[in-house]
Amino acid sequence: MCRTDQSVPEPNEEQDVDATDAVFTSLLEDSVEELYEHAPCGYLSTLMDGTIAKINTTLLDWLGLERAQVVGRMRFADLLTVGGKLYHETHFAPLLQMKGEVSGIALDIRAVGRQRMPVLVTSKVKTSQDGEPMLIRTTVFDARDRRAYEAELLRGRKAAEEARRQSEADRIRLQEALAVLQQSLLPAELPAIPGLEARSHYHTASPDLLGGDFYDLFPLDDRRWAFFLGDVCGKGPQAASVTSLARYTLRAAALHDADPITVLTTLNTVLHERYASGEARYCTAVFGVLQLADGHVDVHLASGGHPPALIQRADGSADYLPTPGGLLIGILPRAPFAAARARLLPGDTLLLYTDGLTEARTGRDRELYGEDGLHAFTATQPPAGPQALITALSGLLTDFGDGLDDDTALLALGIPSTLPTPASEDLP
Repeated sequence: MCRTDQSVPEPNEEQDVDATDAVFTSLLEDSVEELYEHAPCGYLSTLMDGTIAKINTTLLDWLGLERAQVVGRMRFADLLTVGGKLYHETHFAPLLQMKGEVSGIALDIRAVGRQRMPVLVTSKVKTSQDGEPMLIRTTVFDARDRRAYEAELLRGRKAAEEARRQSEADRIRLQEALAVLQQSLLPAELPAIPGLEARSHYHTASPDLLGGDFYDLFPLDDRRWAFFLGDVCGKGPQAASVTSLARYTLRAAALHDADPITVLTTLNTVLHERYASGEARYCTAVFGVLQLADGHVDVHLASGGHPPALIQRADGSADYLPTPGGLLIGILPRAPFAAARARLLPGDTLLLYTDGLTEARTGRDRELYGEDGLHAFTATQPPAGPQALITALSGLLTDFGDGLDDDTALLALGIPSTLPTPASEDLP
């Protein structure tokens, strides 16, 4: 067996540690320098007058310049576009001098091929231990993606604003068209009747929806006038088609036979036959005849499921004209209707209305206004005729605000109060 006397040296732990530290220090120095030169953003240091003393490779690559062209030969402002230089001199540099630091300022540099490159710049003044400014360290961030995003966002905002304006214009045009169509379903104005005053009002709950309320007043002969007021179930074009059919049917039926129950029966037949095969369409309505006489007007009316008419008397009292039992018009092939009669004297006013008025919601608890509320309101109004009553009620409808969610039609008919006889002149 062979044996050697050559000894193996003992490891020196201190030497190994020193060697390892040296390696890590070298690597760290290389890493720091590498990070500075090839960072994802630009770095540069300038003297206080703006002369560039140090610049990293990233920023040089953006600029398309060599280090020798820049260091000691150019100022930071020379890297900027004309607009950027102006902003730097008037805002950036004075603000940096006052505060010692500025952050996130948007500028444009002259990139490769003299292309404009948007950047965000942050600068900070380095001072000595005595507080004296020594140099300016600046970080330059590539803002091309951000500018593109902002431009896209701006285009999106402009497109959204244009769409909003177009939508608003379309909505206004639609409202105008609906208003014209709504007016075509109502008389342009009520006729003048000797010895009788007539006033009407239509309150639209929403200008974006076509309502189904309707009314009319027209002559039958020299002494008789027909009137009606109704409310079609639903809104929109379908309701408008029913409204149109109901108006012309009532006028035509009245000219053939003006008996109120007969007229409503004819309307019921027409609506039921027209819509029996599809979606049911129906309405409520009051139809009546005014018979003019010396000093009074006789009223004969019938109702099909409609709220009762209200009479405001010349003495200030108010009473409903009950028409119980009248069925909705168009539901059944044959329907019962309730008739009533009344006499109007000078100062009396007959009021017809749709249920948008009595079904309005009021107060904090949004209680139903109801027929009792209408009766109490009418009783507090001075008996000054149809015009005064319609004016008061139109103000009431406005006061309901968002508590009024249905269109409301009003029709008031009355005999003016007898005018006082002028005092005779004194005899000489």
